[in-house]
Parts: sequence; structure tokens; C-alpha cells
Amino acid sequence: MRVEGVVQGVGFRPFVYALATRLGLGGFVGNDMDGVFAEIEGPAAAVSAFLRQLERDAPPLAHVERVTTSRLPPGHKKSGFTIVASEPDGRRRALVPPDTTTCADCQRELADPADRRFGYPFINCTNCGPRFTIVRDVPYDRPLTTMAGFTMCERCAAEYHDPADRRFHAQPTCCPACGPTLTLTGVPGDPLTGAAGLLTSGHIVAIKGLGGYHLAADATNDKAAATLRARKHREDKPFAVLVTDLDQARRLCDVDEAAARLLTSPERPIVLLPKRPDSPVAHSVAPGNRQLGVLLPYTPLHHLLIQETARPLVLTSGNVSDEPIAYRDEDALTRLQGIAHAFLTHDRPIHVRTDDSVARVHNGRPALIRRSRGYVPSPVTVHRPFPRPVLACGAELKNTFCLAKERHAFVSQHIGDLENAETLRSFTEGIGHFKRLFDIEPRLVAHDLHPEYLSTKYALDLDDVELIGVQHHHAHIASCLADNGTDGPVIGVAFDGTGYGTDGTIWGGEFLVADLAGFERAGHLAPVPMPGGAAAIREPWRMAAAYLAAAYDGAPPDGLDVIRRNQDRWAAVTAMAGKGVNSPVTSSAGRLFDAVAALLGIRDAINYEGQAAVELEQGADVTEVGWYRSGLVNDMPFMIWGFDLVRAVADDLRAGVRREAVAARFHHGVAAAIEAGCLLTRSRTGLATVALSGGVFQNLLLLRETERRLTARGFTVLTHSRVPCNDGGISLGQAVVAAARDDGRAVS
Repeated sequence: MRVEGVVQGVGFRPFVYALATRLGLGGFVGNDMDGVFAEIEGPAAAVSAFLRQLERDAPPLAHVERVTTSRLPPGHKKSGFTIVASEPDGRRRALVPPDTTTCADCQRELADPADRRFGYPFINCTNCGPRFTIVRDVPYDRPLTTMAGFTMCERCAAEYHDPADRRFHAQPTCCPACGPTLTLTGVPGDPLTGAAGLLTSGHIVAIKGLGGYHLAADATNDKAAATLRARKHREDKPFAVLVTDLDQARRLCDVDEAAARLLTSPERPIVLLPKRPDSPVAHSVAPGNRQLGVLLPYTPLHHLLIQETARPLVLTSGNVSDEPIAYRDEDALTRLQGIAHAFLTHDRPIHVRTDDSVARVHNGRPALIRRSRGYVPSPVTVHRPFPRPVLACGAELKNTFCLAKERHAFVSQHIGDLENAETLRSFTEGIGHFKRLFDIEPRLVAHDLHPEYLSTKYALDLDDVELIGVQHHHAHIASCLADNGTDGPVIGVAFDGTGYGTDGTIWGGEFLVADLAGFERAGHLAPVPMPGGAAAIREPWRMAAAYLAAAYDGAPPDGLDVIRRNQDRWAAVTAMAGKGVNSPVTSSAGRLFDAVAALLGIRDAINYEGQAAVELEQGADVTEVGWYRSGLVNDMPFMIWGFDLVRAVADDLRAGVRREAVAARFHHGVAAAIEAGCLLTRSRTGLATVALSGGVFQNLLLLRETERRLTARGFTVLTHSRVPCNDGGISLGQAVVAAARDDGRAVS
């Protein structure tokens, strides 16, 4: 028998052992490069019962993809069943499990004063604990993990070798006598008590977690949160908050049944939830934001710390500004010493840097915003196999890469923005690690068309591979198709901030007729100049200037605050845009949202990517039902006049309409424009399925209104769930596009 899937590091061999023993079967079970192998011998009825129960009763962390069997003549072996040594040779097909939250059994032991692991912050078993972040190679055995340096004590070894024990063949098994040790720098006494005391007195503590360091502070203490924000150089971006349990989460936020399932899932992502008006969380944790990112403890250390402090804690990535999260001890001490008052650390090495995942609930199912710890490296299974192994290098922002073979697309953990040497090193080292873990030597390498992306340059420097350039927005739509298990063709609506177009301009408000293999540009937002280029992204008021000039033929009306606030530079910027000097044109939906945010006085300059659009959504009146109309030029491709929406916003502001109502009407107007574009495309193509992708659709107000309108018009609407709609999903889209072209499928 051979079992493939996530069957190593999840207690599968002990499960097979127990099942065979209970049924009186003889034989053996072991790990190899493919997964789990076994020979089973006994009466036919017992063997049949074994095969039935194998998949039905598999361990909770296992994911059985395929079981293959062949009949052998009875070998007259010795009675009894054994677990045999792993076979490290051969081609690797075994799937490495992700890190998993502390199970209920371990939590009970953690809280039991009579248990020898009482209060031990590294407790784990076959059903929980570190996996991906400690694995150096496969097969998944202790010598090939970062636990190799910890020799099991006699009692742990006895549990490890006892088939009746819950830790039978659990590779990270340890206890206070033989496992990792917790330390707190600069504070005598018990590390946990000392760290809790620092946090409750308003200090900042750096904490070594599963995939890197976090920075923690008291989430109810505004001074502590503001100090962390200042030291981390994170002016406005919200912090995540660690809570004790669901009851505490409900005191902070509105938590429905679907959100509760996501919060308590084995993956334990940060979940974005509507913040309650009476929430005790300090203002500085999520300034001006209606939502709060909440997560439950997912390691024993988190459980112990949150119980000791008895209050919600800020838990944010251990880095400065947009640097990668620190995960090596010396690097963390160097980079974070100016932020943290103390370091709560331990001596178990982290092999793979892995940020927390971020998700929300949409239409009753999880929708990932950042796919990382808890989900990676579980593959995204696609419905068509990859003809040849593929490496997809992803985008520049929110980068992930993807290595793919057969029906598995291994989308990496969140790498970050490829804008510095440390992040680029994470990207290149990560590709090498995945190639080893999953035994993939790519023959096709897919990349973005933008020639200056570091991910593109990496691809172009590779030897002995076939390169496939994939347009950014086509990759978005292909990612949505793969996420939903379909090939298309569809009407693809790709709305984001930036993407290199096939005409060399900056796209971002696109209507595509697309399948996996190719696309046609059916329509787009009317282009406008970006005065100052990248400066227009950092300073949204520049986009307001460009849009107002287009909306009013260069003579915007008096009385607009955005002009008054920026009057010293307004004339120079509008002249720059008018002459086309350092002003590339763009059809970007993100830049349209930026322009309106500046018009409304929400944000003239940003401190993080997408901030203006996020705050524009937060400022909208959800009870408003009005909407603005935009013109549509019925060409091939058609153009939607975003200028009309900006003119309507300006006119309402001058008429004294509440800004919250204006923000809502603008969102509804964009949804109406998408509806009009899809209706026109359907009339030309007959297509009635729409795929929505791109970072702009992280905006729930826009997404819900767009879905409502399209559904009412008879469209089937596809959205993301398994991978992000933002650039974190681009690598999956690139991979399936490369596979479709390699397979010779017809281009739309």
C-alpha cells in the first residue's frame, strides 16, 4: 500500500500501526520520499476493513490525496505489526505539513500541574506543533529538523517509541528536561513571569515565535501602542491583536459563526473583524479603522503569555517599517534592540522565515489576504496537471513564488516587497528550499512582463529553462480561475494599483476576456497621467490634480480643499501632467481611489501601500444607497470615464454633501461602472461568468456591491478564497498560465 498527500509529520504511521494492530493484521509501515508505504497481511475481511478505515479515520492534520494498493502472495511473516526505518532514497513526492496550532490534548497537559510538561512553552505531539518552520529536508524525521540538536531524554524517548502513546514517532517531542529553553534578556527570574510583568507595565517585548520574532505590547495601553508605532516607524498601519479566546475576541469585535470557525481553525490566521464601538483596544492600535485584526494563541508560549497578562496584546511582525520579519537570533537582537525593552527568546532555531497569515470571511468562507504560516507549504491542488515542472516568480509587491508539478502548486509563504537585499535573499533561498523539499527542477519559468522587477530579473538570469512572460492582470485572472478550479473563458475584471501592460503603459483598471492560456483587453478605465511617476503613488493629491484637470478641462472649480492644502505645488504638478513630463499614463483603479481619497481630505500622502483606498472605504457611510454615473466610450477596447466619478465627487463636496455619503456613492459608482463594462462585454462575447481579482477587491464595500449588481444581472461571479486576490496570488496565476501554454491549449 502507498499513501500520498500530507501524511508525514501528522501521526500517520502511528495511526496505521494502531489500526492494523486493532484489526489483528501483520506487516509494517514507514516513510519514504513519496509519503507512507506499508505492507498489510491478514484475513481478507480485516484487510478490507483496514482500507475502509484508513481514509475515513485519518489523523486530523493528515490530508490523504491518493491510496494505491497491489496484492502480494502471503509472505508468512512473523505475527505483529511494526514501524520501520524511513527510506531516504528516491524521488521526493511527500508533502511537508504546515505549522499547526496547539491541540486540545496538549493544552490540557499545559494547564495540568500534575503533568510533567505543565507550563512548558514547547509542548507538542503528533497532532500539533512546529513543522514547516523547522524542516530542513525530507523525509520528515527529527535529524532533518532544527530539533536535531536536542537529544530526547529517557522519558520522552519511551513515549516516542511506545505505540500506545500520543507522541509515538512525533518528531519534535521534548520536555523541560531535554527540549528548548525559554530565556528573557536582562530580567532575572522566570522568563514568562518577567515578560508578562514588562508587558503589563507598558513595555515592549520582542518574542521569538514559530516563523520569526514578534513585537508585543499591551493592546489596552495607548501609550505603549503609540511608542511601539513610533519606534517601528509604522505611522498608521493597524496592528494585530492577540486575544485569549473567542469570548475575549467577541468583546473586541463582532464575530459571527464563520469568523469563529476561522479564528479557531488549525491554521490560526489573523482575522479581520468589525471592531465594536465599546472595544477596550487603545486608539493607537488601529487608528481610524473600523476593523481589527484578531488572532487566537497558536503556540504554547502564546497560551501561557496571554494567560499571564490577562489582557489583549499587540502582536506585530518583528521588523522596522517594511523590512522582512527577523527570525535569526543575532539579527533580531541587532535590528530590534532599538524597539524592544527585552527579548523573550529560545534556543530552537527557525529554519524558514514565515509571517502570520491574514484572512477575512466573505460569503461565509475564508478569503486569504496573506497566505503564510499555517497554510504553507500545503499545495494548491489544480484540476489539470502541469505538463512540465514550473517555477513562477511572482510580482514585486507582496511577493510569493510558486513551484509546481503534477497537480500540485506549492505557493510560497509571504516573502514581502522585493525592494531590498534581505527580502531578495528570502526569495532566492526560499526557491532553493522548496526545490529540495518537493524535488522540483523547473523546466518552465514564468515571470512578470515588467523588466525592472527583481523577480523578473531573477528569472531572466536563469540558465537551461524556457521563459514565459505573463502579463500582470492576466496572471490575476488566471489565479482566480485556478482558485475556483476552472479554465475559463471568463470576463476578467482586474482592478489594482500597478501592472505593466502589453503596450508599455501602467495598467490597473482592466476588463479582460481571458482563459488560462491567453487574453484580450476588452476595456479599461480611461488613462490619466501620474504626475511625478512613483511620487503620485506616495502622494495621492497628485492623482487628484490629474483627475480634476481631466474632469474639468484643466480648470477645476474654486472651493476644493485639496487645491488649497497643496496650493504651493499645485500649478507645477498640473503643468507637469499636462505636458507629460515625468507623468506616465495609467488606467489604474488604485490611482482613481487615491484621487478621491485626497479630494475628500482623507489622505494627501500615504505611509503604507494602499492606505488612501483603505481609509476611503473605512470612511464610507454603509447606509448610503446613492451612486455616481460614469460615461463609457464604446470602442474596442472600451473606456470607462473615471473622470465622471471624480467630477461627481467634487460637485457633491462643493454642494455640502456629507463626506461619508460621498465616499459611499463613489464606491457604488465604481461597482456600477464594472457592471456596465461586464454587460457590454457579454453582449460582444456571450460570456456570463465574471472573475474578480486584484488588490482593489480587498475592499469589501466595493466587492459586495459589485457582486450584488452582477448577480442581479445574471452573471456567475468568481472570487478568491485559497490564495489572495492581491499580488500574493500572482505566482499561482503565472504558473497555470505557463502550464496552459505548455499544454498547447488554444489562446482566447
